[in-house]
Amino acid sequence: MGLLKEWRDIAYSQETDKKELQKYWTEYFLVEKGIYEQLLENPEEEVKGTVKELSEKYETPVLTMVGFLDGIDDSLKIGNPIEEMDENTEVSLAFDKEKLYKNMVDAKAEWLYELPVWNEIFDEDTKKDLYKEAKKANTIVKGEKVGRNDPCPCGSGKKYKKCCSK
Repeated sequence: MGLLKEWRDIAYSQETDKKELQKYWTEYFLVEKGIYEQLLENPEEEVKGTVKELSEKYETPVLTMVGFLDGIDDSLKIGNPIEEMDENTEVSLAFDKEKLYKNMVDAKAEWLYELPVWNEIFDEDTKKDLYKEAKKANTIVKGEKVGRNDPCPCGSGKKYKKCCSK
């Protein structure tokens, strides 16, 4: 069984008691926050190593590191082979700062996108702009409804009821 599947089976288990699962996630979020604080201290540095080496560096179990790698993967400059990784897989944590911030906002991870270290990376206006972009990306804008007697939006010149509504 791959490490990612093993982690997801634990983290998203339907059989585990809800309180146990909540405790698991609370502990995971604390570890995640600590890793991000360390990574964001020097955002230009590319952290590399095997999954096992990174878990030792950040003093966390291998499966927790796998969960972290799963979470950060969409924000990396080059994704890691998370589906088939094992303890000896070389991975990189070279992330795109703007993408990471927006993904944290998108995930509603307030404890991450409000970390004080972000103030050293982006000024207040940039953070506001990135926040708005992230929120806007998930906003669905409906166009005006076409009435049956309105001109057809396809440009045929016919009424909608005689053209595309059929």
